[in-house]
Amino acid sequence: MRRRHLLVLGLGAELAQTATARESARARLVFPRDAGAHPDFRTEWWYVTGYTRSADGQAELGFQITFFRSRVDATQGMRSGLAAKQLIFAHAAVTDVKAGKLWHDQRIARWSQDAPGVNPADTAHASVTDTQITLKDWSLKQDGQNLLAQIRAENFTLNLQLRSSQEVLLQGEQGWSRKGPQPEQASYYYSLPQLLAQGEIVLRGKRFGLDSQSKAWLDHEWSRELLHPLAVGWDWIGINLFDGSALTAFQLRDKQGAALWDGGSFRSGKGATFIFSRGEVLFKPVRYWKSALSQASYPVEWTVRTPADYYTVKALVDNQELDSRSSTGAIYWEGLSEVWDSNQQRVGRGYLEMTGYASPLKL
Repeated sequence: MRRRHLLVLGLGAELAQTATARESARARLVFPRDAGAHPDFRTEWWYVTGYTRSADGQAELGFQITFFRSRVDATQGMRSGLAAKQLIFAHAAVTDVKAGKLWHDQRIARWSQDAPGVNPADTAHASVTDTQITLKDWSLKQDGQNLLAQIRAENFTLNLQLRSSQEVLLQGEQGWSRKGPQPEQASYYYSLPQLLAQGEIVLRGKRFGLDSQSKAWLDHEWSRELLHPLAVGWDWIGINLFDGSALTAFQLRDKQGAALWDGGSFRSGKGATFIFSRGEVLFKPVRYWKSALSQASYPVEWTVRTPADYYTVKALVDNQELDSRSSTGAIYWEGLSEVWDSNQQRVGRGYLEMTGYASPLKL
């Protein structure tokens, strides 16, 4: 019986690895379908970041919009149309560099199933055929060549049009991005860097039009299992370099701060793409900032070693911590940053994200 039990366990592990290998082999993403939602997967997000100097030169602003989809395993067998089988969360933030302040808001709702008695204004929806996400009065939608983002938050409004200037960047192995030592610790992952941003931001009643140099970045990622059991969080950068290049780098950390996994990519302005292998990216903290809210200490300046170059990443505002305990339950740091190369030349601007510093991250 013990021998049979071991054989069954071995067969189960082999089948799981085979399924993961098949999924990896299918990681040839097809658009526009894969720009839409993947409700059979446990976790998914669409993540937009960007920066602008207002057209009148009076403000320097960063903006961030994230829509999350979470599959609720415990409710999948329920027949009721009221069952919350999928939840959609959203976070949005604006960083005012000159004021040194971050404004943040959040939403949460069930994925609408058109059930009787459910108010559509209290629900959300995500198309499975293209990027068409709505959550109450927030939305991110594909419209021809543009992505349109509309966010009406308590202290700010975002009306943005984002147009691609480059091809889709497939992260990892043609869109299959490893996130840990086990084959199943991976995600489907693509980016749209160097998006041309137009529109306006209204911040506490003051209207700012985006200038012609405004840029944005989109990440779309979905997975069945993402984090290694020992991982407490990650550090990530997505940087639009001024020469048209795009830099991605990340590490997943354990509770001692050691890297469990790392990776990323570099695509030159001419389109040559280099995918980083494990061990080629190193995050070294340089300066910390301590949050009065969470008491967490965040590295707000890093040296990031990649095969492309050694970079210095500096937050433009130290306090860009987001408290999302009323939606996703996490406190994390996500903010506008600038990047210098090894020659101490300022070469880019984008976003730095740090999770798991206030408490271990749970997806």
